Amino acid sequence: MPAWATQKTIQIDAPVSKVYSLVSDFHTWTAWSPWLIADPKTKVEVSQTSDQIGSKYHWTSDIVGEGELKHTTLELNKYVECELRFIRPMKSVCKTAFQLHPVGDKTELTWSIDGNLPWYLFWLKPTIIAMIGMDYHRGLSMIRDLAQQGSIPSRTEVIGVESFPAIRLAGFPSSGSFYAMGDSMAPVIQRIDQEYREEGLPKEGTMVAVYTRFDMQKASIEYILGRAIPDTLIMPSHSKLTDWRHPACRALHVRHIGSYEHLGNAWSVANRIAQHQKLKLSRCAGLEIYTTHPADTPKDQYQTDVYLPLR
Repeated sequence: MPAWATQKTIQIDAPVSKVYSLVSDFHTWTAWSPWLIADPKTKVEVSQTSDQIGSKYHWTSDIVGEGELKHTTLELNKYVECELRFIRPMKSVCKTAFQLHPVGDKTELTWSIDGNLPWYLFWLKPTIIAMIGMDYHRGLSMIRDLAQQGSIPSRTEVIGVESFPAIRLAGFPSSGSFYAMGDSMAPVIQRIDQEYREEGLPKEGTMVAVYTRFDMQKASIEYILGRAIPDTLIMPSHSKLTDWRHPACRALHVRHIGSYEHLGNAWSVANRIAQHQKLKLSRCAGLEIYTTHPADTPKDQYQTDVYLPLR
């Protein structure tokens, strides 16, 4: 059977003992799981003794499926290994592990997984590696914040399918890695502000990102970042800005409250809900509307509205 594996690493400003307790005790997993956020009603059952070899964590949900984790190896403050059994929607058995290394007063945490696919699903290997990698990245980010701050500045709310009005924005196209969208967008925002200032364009419009293409295997994203502008606005003929429009449509709406760094949570929830409800998505990959302004809003209260347009 085709074997597959992936891992992600993060550095956490907290002692190894604190991080170890978060990944070795199954009772803490519901606080940082990158999957349970898609279905808060997921039924989770944990062994009464949750941090010893043989301890189990079982979940079942119509949205995130069903499966079970069992601790197979525990080395205090060094290593946690689990057997991971997926029950539905597809049966499989994997090994997942956490490796912890002290870096001064900090901790380097690596989350890995190894598995096998039925031979007839060999073509899914690159997609599975990419998807699990992105999930692990989101999970590690939440573990980091929980260890460093005691909380995770990320909440999602599924608003549902609703009418989405026609939208027009003027901005610049760009691309970036799923793992560093903030670094990619920062210089684009500066270009937008400069162009709007030079052209005397109104800066009152809400900032919007339109994701036009997503390469799953490379985890790369192409997008247009700009400000919403009135349909009646006449753009200067020499403007460098891209004038982008989308007609009114129906769209799946998911709201994210919290740090932009955790926006991947909202996209994961939106895509799982769309899959669960068998919604037919349009060619436009989706939009982020930054409802609040970072200058006058605490980071844990940033509001971002994510829309997946439907056909």
